[in-house]
Amino acid sequence: MWQAVRQAGAILCALGLSSSLASAQGIFDGRETLGQARLFTNDLIGDGRDRWRSGAYGISTVRGPSWDGYLPLRMGEIMEYRFRGEVITPASISNPAPGDRLYAGVLSVGAHTHFSWNGFDVALGADIVAMGEQTGIRHLQEVVHEAFSLQSSRVESFQVDNGVYLHGTAEIGREFSFGPGHVRPFLELQAGVETMARVGFDLTFGNYGQGGLRLRDVTTGHRISAIDSEDDHGFSLLLGGDYAWVESSRYLPSDRGYTPEDTRYRLRAGMNYAFGHSNIFYGLTYLSEEFVGQSEGQTIGSVTIALEF
Repeated sequence: MWQAVRQAGAILCALGLSSSLASAQGIFDGRETLGQARLFTNDLIGDGRDRWRSGAYGISTVRGPSWDGYLPLRMGEIMEYRFRGEVITPASISNPAPGDRLYAGVLSVGAHTHFSWNGFDVALGADIVAMGEQTGIRHLQEVVHEAFSLQSSRVESFQVDNGVYLHGTAEIGREFSFGPGHVRPFLELQAGVETMARVGFDLTFGNYGQGGLRLRDVTTGHRISAIDSEDDHGFSLLLGGDYAWVESSRYLPSDRGYTPEDTRYRLRAGMNYAFGHSNIFYGLTYLSEEFVGQSEGQTIGSVTIALEF
């Protein structure tokens, strides 16, 4: 199974890069910026503890010739250009316990295309992911912690090795209406930094997001609005969950004694409020244990404040 996933991942990376190269000329042939999505995630605004999937910030810019309220049929017409940074830490960064997960500063940049295929929504793309001391994330966190009088970092010798990797992602889903809401089951494959297969669902109660484009966050699975429709306004309640079968993770290197959990799951809930061309989102996500020896899961918070006047 996992050999097939890795082979699929290599194909996904090639397709994603080909799509981005093919569309790069589009910046000069009538393409425009159609929308943008930002999400800040932190453990402190979740369960109030600074550990494991500690914090992340991602920004995606969507470009294309136009947006008509639905995905195009052609791959590469709508492109998402993504940049994100993440901090993964042991439970204590001042005195990490033996066997706790390694510190990882992560930076990534990638291109993903969104299109419709036989009635299904498809997202396909690739990211270049850098990790380790070379990213400068640890030094940035030290500055932030010093400014807010938080615990000092002592993880210089307790972090992942430097590395740069290619990571491919593919998702296919389909939305169905029912009574007061919409349900969207999906299947996702990842190969590269973390190799896994994931199945899940998203529930939306309210009209926000219909006729627009929402993008899935890497860590939490929340779908964040990048393109709003003219009818987007008011409140929407967002619920979701997914279950993953995990083959490997470079954040948990086996040559240093780590074993990823074979399975992991996420449960999430969020609230969106849209007014005018602005929207505010806050959500919580429960992440199950990710490595053998992790004492418990964690709850992390996410927030988006997109104000346009």
